[in-house]
Amino acid sequence: MKKLFSRSRIIALSALIAMSAIIISCQKENIEPSNAPQTGIQKVTATRDNNMALGNPSGAVANSTSYPNNYLMTKTQYTMSYNNSKKTCNWVSWQCSSAWIGSAARQDDFRNDTSLPSGWVQVGGTDFSGSGFDRGHMCPSADRTGSVADNSATFLMTNMVPQAPVNNQQTWANLENYCRTLVNAGNELYIISGPWGQGGTGSSGAKTTISSKSIVVPAYVWKVIVVLPVGSSDVTRITSSTRVIAVWMPNNQSVSSAWGGYRTTVDYIESQTGYNFLSNVSTTIQSAIESKVDTGATS
Repeated sequence: MKKLFSRSRIIALSALIAMSAIIISCQKENIEPSNAPQTGIQKVTATRDNNMALGNPSGAVANSTSYPNNYLMTKTQYTMSYNNSKKTCNWVSWQCSSAWIGSAARQDDFRNDTSLPSGWVQVGGTDFSGSGFDRGHMCPSADRTGSVADNSATFLMTNMVPQAPVNNQQTWANLENYCRTLVNAGNELYIISGPWGQGGTGSSGAKTTISSKSIVVPAYVWKVIVVLPVGSSDVTRITSSTRVIAVWMPNNQSVSSAWGGYRTTVDYIESQTGYNFLSNVSTTIQSAIESKVDTGATS
């Protein structure tokens, strides 16, 4: 004959079962499913920011009468200082982030810039023809593929300098591609580039000017690149440890395809050009980052 449980024992057992159910229920409530959204973590979306956020290197002014050789031109896609005597830019400044990158095709519509002041000579799309020098982009076509209009703007001749083919197609192109690798890795860049000096060597030999318009052939091309993770309030996020890449390349056919060998300091480029880069950054931080030669990856 089975032994019956006492009333008090049955009550205690029932209470124990109920308590266990509550504990299990609480534990389940504290477990988030694997596909639950992460709380406290917000994805930062890249934006199109001020192309000259870090400063105006030469103090360019949009006054063609007083500053014909340091004339400020502000476009949606980039900002530049233009030199009417040289018929090229002094420098071009732009921000590059994934917000500027899309699927627009390369337009190849090299043409004169009709926004130049009235009476100024305009360099045309064929003025480099037969010179032995490429129409070398400062702001690259591939940095502006968000729309046809964005890409087309990079083919204005005010954005070009006479560049030795080996320099343009290999060394310069490799650096441009590396910059976009940094963007694809989740960074945004502030880039300033330009020509310096007079006298380069192209596929047809050494020249100081080309075309009947006396377009000055630079002796060097240079570039300053500030690398930041995607974010906002960019100038204030630049610190003494921010990566800055500065390059100074001879404009000739014997230049190496490995752009990393042409790294220098921002201070050096300033000493040659007379420009003041990153002027919107605190002077203490400028001193730290402008005196260093980058030693980071090159591919």
